[in-house]
Amino acid sequence: MSLHIEVSIAAQRLDLFDAGTRIRSYSVSTAANGPGEQAGSYCTPRGRHRIRAKVGAGLPLGAVLRGRRPTGEVCDEAAWLAAPERDWILTRILWLCGEEPGVNRGGSVDTFRRYIYIHGTPDGVELGQPGSRGCIRMRNRDVAELFDLVVTGAPVHLYV
Repeated sequence: MSLHIEVSIAAQRLDLFDAGTRIRSYSVSTAANGPGEQAGSYCTPRGRHRIRAKVGAGLPLGAVLRGRRPTGEVCDEAAWLAAPERDWILTRILWLCGEEPGVNRGGSVDTFRRYIYIHGTPDGVELGQPGSRGCIRMRNRDVAELFDLVVTGAPVHLYV
């Protein structure tokens, strides 16, 4: 398989392709602040990326990750309702690394050092519209499925 991911910021969709054929399509939520590459902007970076690391294999759906480590908690509706403003990172992490020096790699535009992930989010979070702090949020079951399908190094293109 030659899998790659394309994320449309405008459409709030993540598509998985195999040899040019779309095999999966998911509703996502990218940054509430829109697209952008600067550190501290809370924007979703554009351009060519790759999956640098996969975190969370085997964790239950809703497992809470902090600092890319499981906390032992599982986010349920009560936990989310108690802290809806929290930037929940759940289930799995696909940590992205920019591939374009000066655009999304190096200096103040480095996607990897900005900790930009594709990750799970509480079930109550609305997808299909911008709302994240820069990452690409997905339903927990969807990110678990995607995680199992892709490999480290898989290309990811983020575009408007």
